[in-house]
Amino acid sequence: MAGREGQRAARGLLTRALSVVGARLGAGHFSDNGTRGVMDMAGTSGGRPSIYPTLVYADAKAAIKQLTEAFGFTEASVYEGEDGSVLHAELVQGNGAVMLGSRGTGSVFDKAMGGAGDAGAGPCGVYVVVDDVDAHHQQAVDHGAEILMPPTDQDYGSRDYMARDVEGNIWSFGTYSPEMQV
Repeated sequence: MAGREGQRAARGLLTRALSVVGARLGAGHFSDNGTRGVMDMAGTSGGRPSIYPTLVYADAKAAIKQLTEAFGFTEASVYEGEDGSVLHAELVQGNGAVMLGSRGTGSVFDKAMGGAGDAGAGPCGVYVVVDDVDAHHQQAVDHGAEILMPPTDQDYGSRDYMARDVEGNIWSFGTYSPEMQV
């Protein structure tokens, strides 16, 4: 696909992806042009998360495999390009989610994150609240995740551990869940 036809197809895939996310997280839906309903998704009404870490990976399929198998995420949706690259994926953990895709797709986000070049963004760190840190850690170990810090009781009352994913991003899993007052 090239030019406007390719852009239309990519916009259609993204519109469908965002519709799936909205439906799964209790939000409104998008119209065919991808604009109606966008404002409905903003904010935190309905208990929806308002922040979604977004990551790009050279091998997004390997990242999805590790995040689901070792770190317990659930695959909400994955949209692939004709070349097999991951154009957009959502993985859910508890009441939050991360979005990710393949590096080198040429999208505006991919370019901002460094595209296919060596000057890419990252690694980044993401903290995920889990109920049973030790069981979660064991699952990560069982699936070969690189553990940077074993389950540790912290001075501030949390128990957490830290791991590195297949492309160097740092994932912390623990019980610390601060009350947000706005």
